[in-house]
Amino acid sequence: MATIVLEELTKRFPGEPRAAVDAVSLSIEPGSFVALIGPSGCGKTTLLKLLNRLYEPTEGRVLIDDVDIASSPATELRRRIGYVIQQSGLFPHMRIEQNIAVVPELLGWDRERIRQRTDELMELIGLPPEYRRRYPRQLSGGQQQRVGLARALAADPAIMLMDEPFGALDAITRLRLQDELLDIQRKLHKTIVFVTHDMEEALRLADVVVVMNEGQIVQSGPPLEIVSRPASAFVENLVGAGDMLRRLSLLNAGQLVAGRRAARTAPPQGPQVSADGSLRDALAALIGSEADAVTVVDGAGASLGRLSFEDIRSALAEPSEREA
Repeated sequence: MATIVLEELTKRFPGEPRAAVDAVSLSIEPGSFVALIGPSGCGKTTLLKLLNRLYEPTEGRVLIDDVDIASSPATELRRRIGYVIQQSGLFPHMRIEQNIAVVPELLGWDRERIRQRTDELMELIGLPPEYRRRYPRQLSGGQQQRVGLARALAADPAIMLMDEPFGALDAITRLRLQDELLDIQRKLHKTIVFVTHDMEEALRLADVVVVMNEGQIVQSGPPLEIVSRPASAFVENLVGAGDMLRRLSLLNAGQLVAGRRAARTAPPQGPQVSADGSLRDALAALIGSEADAVTVVDGAGASLGRLSFEDIRSALAEPSEREA
């Protein structure tokens, strides 16, 4: 894991009336998932490219683990940072295993180590071994993005930069890959900086949401804080702060049961929702039944407690308790 610190980072392009990134300061904790979001042209992709020196800053600096990234060659830096873009960026003339092996080969890994790492990553992204010898054109868009993610992970970088990686995919594939990315992050604990134009995606994936406008950070914080307490009318309009269903999707059913010490019931009664599910899931289960409460169950199906409509309504009025 790695810490990233931005100090008064500024990027100006010749002929442009204002800075693309304007005196941005931000600290990103090791193992965190940070989403950069804002309107088109707000500077989020430019900021991402400053982190691996695809762009050089006009002013300010970027520190990774207290070391200024300008102190080492850009090519060396990029080999230590995973980078995933919207169109996968796979080399069309290379087989899948060759695409995954690009960075390890540049780092001088031996053939057996590369083979083992490719096997590990193929399993991690859920592609069968026979896909190793295929070309990118023989894969679906979603499969190509999985391979792009595997290639970015190949050298086991501490930092992953992702620039709208799912933006070109259909809604069903996008949701599936979001779930897979969350599962991978739970296993690997990378420091991820993720650019998206999709607020639902940002809220669903990130530990910290950074809202940008006109090259500046206008608010940053946990998803629920951004939705519950927007810092300005701009943020409120962008995130849809008045959308109760969006807020419910950010509240965890298991945490609410634990916090309220709801009465346990055995065996589970009526509609059920997983402890990992959201209060939006719980509300949907209630609406779809005639029960007065939904049972929250753990992974083994045992009851953890029950939530009523009143419990769910009250949770919306007490967001600060869930943010702790």
